This record gives sequence, C-alpha cells and structure tokens, in this order.
Amino acid sequence: MKKIFLAIGGMLMFGALSNKAVAQLDNRGAIGGRFGSAQGITYRHTLNSNHALEGIMSIQSNSDFRRFRVVGLYEIYKPLTAGLNWYYGFGGSIGSYKEKDKIIDGQRHSFDSHLNLSIDGILGIEYNIPQAPFQISLDVKPYFDFLNESSIKIFDPIGFSVRYKF
Repeated sequence: MKKIFLAIGGMLMFGALSNKAVAQLDNRGAIGGRFGSAQGITYRHTLNSNHALEGIMSIQSNSDFRRFRVVGLYEIYKPLTAGLNWYYGFGGSIGSYKEKDKIIDGQRHSFDSHLNLSIDGILGIEYNIPQAPFQISLDVKPYFDFLNESSIKIFDPIGFSVRYKF
C-alpha cells in the first residue's frame, strides 16, 4: 500500500513539474452569484496565475429546514484550452442549520438552530468569456459535515456561478 501511495505521489509531482501550460488567471478578483441547491454570493481572489482563494456565502431552504454557510476554499487552476480552465481545491465552512417549525398532532413544535462545521472540496470547470469581463463556472463541492449530520454530501452541492471580473 505504501508503494502505491509513493508511486501516485511521484506521478503527481512529475506531472506538476512537467506541465508548462499555466491557467492564467488574468484578473485580481471576481464577484458574482452561485446557483444550485443553495443560492449565494461568491468572491474569488487571485493569488497568482494558477492559484486563488474563494469565499462563498450561501443560503439553502426548503419546507423542512434552513441552512446558512460561509465557505472558504483554496483552489488550483489548470488550463484546458484558451479561456477554459478546470480547477480543484479544498477548504472548510461554518454555518447554521435550523429545522423549520412543525405542527404535530395539532401542536406547534419549534427546533433550535445547530452549528455546522465541515471540510469542503471543489472540482469544476470555468470559462472566461472573451472580450467581456465575465466568467461562468460549473462545479461540484462535496463536503463532510462534522456536527449536524455527520455525513458526506457529494451530489447535493452542484453549483453554477456567474462572476464579474475586475
């Protein structure tokens, strides 16, 4: 097993060192909306030509619960073609979860709000629209929630973002 991890790590290091193409994140920041199972605001701050930090503040609500989350992610970008990048990253989030009030047997039941802490990942594709200061992205952002559900969410957090670059 140790040999497998060493071989995979060696291949990843060789691939990272031999890849001459750079994703070319050409803007300092980008702000916009994120849509999917949760709606919110996304802000990306470029660190260098292929690394960025992203913050997402989102709200998710349905007939059973309300969830608010603030997510911080460190992302690495790789080019596919001109203007098209794929990216991956990791981070964490903090938020709250509240089950909505319910009427059971004619009586109203209220529920307390709970703290959420999670480890988050992200994997996506981003397109920078030529001759326009906009970019669009589609990603999946799986997370492991420690406190509330103690479960892994993989397909629930699929998101589509539209950002203005500045």
